[in-house]
Amino acid sequence: MSSTTEDNVQALLDCFANGQSIEEPYRHWNLSMCIRPDTLDEIINLPFEAPDLGGESGRRELHNATRTYFDRENRMKHPCCSAVAEAFQDKRVTSAIEVVFGVNLEGTYLRIEYVQDTGGFWLEPHTDLGVKSFTMLLYASKDPSHRELGTDIYDTEKNHVGRSPFESNAALVFVPADDTFHGFEKREINGIRQSIIINYVTNEWRERDQLAFPDAPIGSHL
Repeated sequence: MSSTTEDNVQALLDCFANGQSIEEPYRHWNLSMCIRPDTLDEIINLPFEAPDLGGESGRRELHNATRTYFDRENRMKHPCCSAVAEAFQDKRVTSAIEVVFGVNLEGTYLRIEYVQDTGGFWLEPHTDLGVKSFTMLLYASKDPSHRELGTDIYDTEKNHVGRSPFESNAALVFVPADDTFHGFEKREINGIRQSIIINYVTNEWRERDQLAFPDAPIGSHL
């Protein structure tokens, strides 16, 4: 039996409460057991093909045409997409995010991207600052060789200073600011590195079809 939105709400509230806060080089959090394991298994097995990089990488925007989201269509087709999206839209979860991570989500919109990275993928250091108010990088794939495929972390001079642990159902969280540099150093990827990127974005976000609930902004709960 598939887990429900309620199951995933409780899992998220627990993981936020038990997260590890790290102050350097900028404040970020490492979380574990973020969503229900059976929901994660369903996500891992979604029938989406990994996009062909075509020899280009460095920025995800280079492949906008082949990116996948928990949008209105995929929420309707796949119960696991709906359960996760509804959990992140839930007032209890957004309230907890505001309190635990110190961010105001009022008027933002939920955007969830399902990511499948393959060999040749890399990302240049960037901050997410702008229309993204909150970033959560939730790691999904279970391949033991992916243990070293966490997100790379940089200081304000873009010097590499660390890497988040890549564990299935673990996550890196930060509130975008002018110092939140992160990326992905090019290295070998066996198979497909699966992850889920959760953002709350401002009303200035142009690609409305990417949003989970394009007509339902988050209310203020602080």
